[in-house]
Amino acid sequence: MKAVCLLSGGPDSAVAAAIARNEGHEIYCLSFDYGQRGRRELESAKKIARFLGAREHMIVDMSSLKRIYGRGVTALTDEGMRMPERFERSVIVPFRNGIMLAVAAGYASAIGADAIFYGAQGDDARFYPDCRNEFATAMEAAIRAGTGEDIKVRNPLVRMKKSDVIRLGVKLGLPLEDTWSCYLGGRLHCGRCESCRNRKRAFREAGVRDPTKYSG
Repeated sequence: MKAVCLLSGGPDSAVAAAIARNEGHEIYCLSFDYGQRGRRELESAKKIARFLGAREHMIVDMSSLKRIYGRGVTALTDEGMRMPERFERSVIVPFRNGIMLAVAAGYASAIGADAIFYGAQGDDARFYPDCRNEFATAMEAAIRAGTGEDIKVRNPLVRMKKSDVIRLGVKLGLPLEDTWSCYLGGRLHCGRCESCRNRKRAFREAGVRDPTKYSG
């Protein structure tokens, strides 16, 4: 069995990919350069792919998306926007998971994979439409209609809190210190952006020592 795993470099996608591997899939990882400010996550994705023994890890250049989103749409690509410390609409990258799943569908069809795994988890599903179960179901139907193949879209974390994901990552033996969550691209996690704060809280609620180095 083969599975395509969307691998951002963060703990959620790392755990989802580890689940695919543990289910017996040969994993093929996809990461995306979409013009994000936090490109440091791609280095973490490389480390996680190597750790998991991925058959292949491809970084797809979609940096032109930064131009498509333009200015004032999302702080994740627009360096002129303030990076919020709590959830605001400005941290949504419109239809990002849909775009990535569409690319993954083409890749899955090309290599004969029967599943695509991505790390949407329950805490994010409250705020991000493309992290919700109904979205994954709709994308799976679209992929089936567009390829004529029974390629499953798997989101195994969708009913988990982020703290549950951290605990599972520890159980699976993942090097969580090698994952990256910060929306900014510094040498260390900033410790202040919405994603860093979520990461800190998840480790705390999980009762797991946070191995992350923060600058603030």
